[in-house]
Amino acid sequence: MTAGDLTTIANVEQWLDLTAGCADEALLTRLITAASGFIRRWCDRDFVSQSYTDSLDGKGGGRMPLPQQPITAVSALVIDGVTVPPGDPVSTPGYYFTPTMLCLNGYRFARGFGNVTVSYTAGYAVIPPEVEQACIELVAFRYREISRIGMASKAMAGETTSYVVRDMPPSVATLLAQLKKVVPV
Repeated sequence: MTAGDLTTIANVEQWLDLTAGCADEALLTRLITAASGFIRRWCDRDFVSQSYTDSLDGKGGGRMPLPQQPITAVSALVIDGVTVPPGDPVSTPGYYFTPTMLCLNGYRFARGFGNVTVSYTAGYAVIPPEVEQACIELVAFRYREISRIGMASKAMAGETTSYVVRDMPPSVATLLAQLKKVVPV
């Protein structure tokens, strides 16, 4: 399993009803990595917990969404060269956070371009089941598609079989649409 993969070879083999250690494991491993990358780019977010340091634009308010979520820790916050200490929402001035937002008590995110630097950890320690299932189904879709690349339908013995010709099956798109990062207007 490559770092950043959203599922395991064992889970994909189980979904496809393949024997563990099958001849296509190298192909399935490559498909898992490719599908995981596709999902990350399509959702515009990472899911695996990791550390980030971002320079962001201050907007003058007391709250700021961070690019990666869920936020699990904040280790440093600097606004216009001033280090802001950890605080709480009620009595201690400083920063605190929710899974989606960095918040300030007694401070403001001064307006400016790239004037806010935050070091934080975000993502999931364990990939959510719906994200993993979407990855499994996308891998299975691509794996089964190998024998019919570009084929929309096939007629044999008076019967016609139609195939989904899309980036991903509708069930995967539905799952991922709920997780896609959306920029507020």
